[in-house]
Amino acid sequence: MASAAVAIQGTVHSRRRKPCWTGTPEIYFAKPIDNSRLIKLEDPRRSREMRQFGVALGCLFLLVMTYTWQHFKAIEYGYKIEFMKSERNGLSELNRTLRLEEASLRSPDRIDRLARQYGMQPPQAGQVIRMESAPPDASRPVMASAAVSVVSVP
Repeated sequence: MASAAVAIQGTVHSRRRKPCWTGTPEIYFAKPIDNSRLIKLEDPRRSREMRQFGVALGCLFLLVMTYTWQHFKAIEYGYKIEFMKSERNGLSELNRTLRLEEASLRSPDRIDRLARQYGMQPPQAGQVIRMESAPPDASRPVMASAAVSVVSVP
């Protein structure tokens, strides 16, 4: 009989509906609060702590910004240095090329060959006029002069 009662009790619990809510419902009422008559007292210790915190935070910000600025300037200067090194190398190579070209253009054999192509001849005696090698005195004025010589080509 006891086993039959337990079996019936198990079926009764399985057929029973569960409630929609558990416990009693809570109801809230809005209550307006008027704080306009309250006066807020300032805590001097709290304001001093906040001022110290603000100053410390400002100092930390300045230190971080200074470090960041220096870091980026160092990177920028590194790029500038590398650019200038490459520019210097290019200019030195150009200078070397121009010196070689100048040396080839100043070659006496080349100048003599070009002069003969244009029909020039070596100067005859008396055609060469030597200029004064002593520099003029800078304190007194210098008179301009020009020497004209006529060279006739046969």
